[in-house]
Amino acid sequence: MITIRQLRYFSTLSETLHFGQAAKRLNISQPALSAQIAQMEEFFGGPLFQRAPSGVTLTSDGVLIGERVRRILSEMQELESLATAGEALLSRRLRLGMIASVAPYILPTFLRELSSAYPQLVCEIRESVTDRLIADLAVGEIDCAVVALPLDDPLLESIPLFEDRFYLALPAAEATRVAEPVPLSALRNERLILLEEGHCLRAQALDICRIADAGQMAGLGATSLTTILRMVSGGLGATLIPEMAIPDETRSGGIAILPFEAPMPYRTIALAFRPSTARRRDFEALAALLRRSQTMAEAA
Repeated sequence: MITIRQLRYFSTLSETLHFGQAAKRLNISQPALSAQIAQMEEFFGGPLFQRAPSGVTLTSDGVLIGERVRRILSEMQELESLATAGEALLSRRLRLGMIASVAPYILPTFLRELSSAYPQLVCEIRESVTDRLIADLAVGEIDCAVVALPLDDPLLESIPLFEDRFYLALPAAEATRVAEPVPLSALRNERLILLEEGHCLRAQALDICRIADAGQMAGLGATSLTTILRMVSGGLGATLIPEMAIPDETRSGGIAILPFEAPMPYRTIALAFRPSTARRRDFEALAALLRRSQTMAEAA
């Protein structure tokens, strides 16, 4: 017989693909984890993980079982939430994911407003890239996530929060060579620096570049917008910057921020969650607070 504990152990190991890391995350010993996985493998009549000196991988049976495990754990999360569905809004623990190109710019205002409006709420923030947050959301590791649309997972729902326009960031010394407002076609003449693979901000910038038929990309990349803008200020190229990041990321100077011609390119930020949730009212209240926080951050 399979237990919920074993399903959770299996899920954690399939994410980390490392017995030591999985055991640490689960706060159990590695032998205890191995014993539970071995019981699952005995139940299913074959190995679910392939052990090798180079690491752990899922077998074909493990992949198939993993898809069902994720769905079961997600449903378990929703079932547990029904027990407190009648509580006051945002009155218990909330695990909120947030993409890295939003978190630094909205969190200071948002957390202050959240603490004031819902002092009883325990909010845990997880910052990561979109794919990781969507995966965590699907298995119930987090309750909801602030991401940029569109979502790759059709099984998730979302509440649009606000639109975030893109601007062109250039070295300050080069600002006068580009007319304002900037036509998208001008991107063909720029050496663009983008975030590394895996960041949704990179994908959004590439979409804009494709519309502009921009072909020249710098052979550079970074894991943060802050690093890219330091490259820009050093004269290594240009980049696209979301409006919400401008106040924080341009304080050190050396960068010119130019608007694009109308209609300006933009991204839509939304709050994503599982449609089976019993906390929809919580998420609607959270969405309203996020919108208000963004408006306050813009006005500051």
